[in-house]
Amino acid sequence: MAMLENVSVEDLRQILAEVDDADATKRLIAAINKETEDLTQAEAAALYGFSSSWASKWFNRLEWFVGEPFEEVVYDKPRERRPSELSDDEHEQFVEVLHESPEVVGYNAPAWSVPLAHH
Repeated sequence: MAMLENVSVEDLRQILAEVDDADATKRLIAAINKETEDLTQAEAAALYGFSSSWASKWFNRLEWFVGEPFEEVVYDKPRERRPSELSDDEHEQFVEVLHESPEVVGYNAPAWSVPLAHH
């Protein structure tokens, strides 16, 4: 796979010194290793437990460094969560029930499981 064209290893190392996120750190180290060890994207990704499709997306993102603040590139944007199906009161009641044995609330089971809690 081609070398990174718009960002140097030195740029990546400088950014690495400034990041404070484990995922961003692993991504940057994977990119640095790709360049310094002449690895393919897939090989560099595999070293850190990432997929080859992840590698393609990530290394393409690195090319955006030119003219962009590094924070916009190395950190993931927070994802919106879907709304809870329980109201705050229902959630509080659910948590209280989970602190009891399932037998206390009428189930014939010694411990809670995910399917039982969903029931």
